[in-house]
Amino acid sequence: MKFPGPSMSFFKKLKDKLFKSSSRLEEGLEAIVGDAVEEAGTGVETAPEAVDSPGAPEPEPAGAPPTAPEPAPRDYSGDDVLALVLQSLDDDKAEEVVQIDLRGRSSVADYMVICSGRSSRQVGAIAEKLMERLKERFRISARSEGKETGDWVLIDTGDVVVHIFRPEVR
Repeated sequence: MKFPGPSMSFFKKLKDKLFKSSSRLEEGLEAIVGDAVEEAGTGVETAPEAVDSPGAPEPEPAGAPPTAPEPAPRDYSGDDVLALVLQSLDDDKAEEVVQIDLRGRSSVADYMVICSGRSSRQVGAIAEKLMERLKERFRISARSEGKETGDWVLIDTGDVVVHIFRPEVR
């Protein structure tokens, strides 16, 4: 059974038209699409021009660089992140938890939290679970340092900076 599609001559025409000068590229593409529709005989019609409607985004001019999408608005605050951090530290048995309010004092973060773990293994586990919970709840990919050694782990969520120490290091 032979597939009813474009013939080899169609592909030769396509190749010839694609490699024409770049100044005629758009004309060549329009001609190729027209040839493909004619040869395939599918009766495919081109879509009508878009109708301007109020509130519709403006189309970008041809040749303009694409613009980055607007970031989605955050649906949480620094206080929400702080509450999750404190709850996570409590759940994982962190010791000597200290919370410092930095609002109005620093542009780096709104809060700093300092705590201790009993061993290198517990310090690493506290940090790992906290980062998982932040990602799950708020979709925050927090940056961390020092998790490999387990003596002192720093986690930066943007709004809250968390320091987790072993007692000997603290």
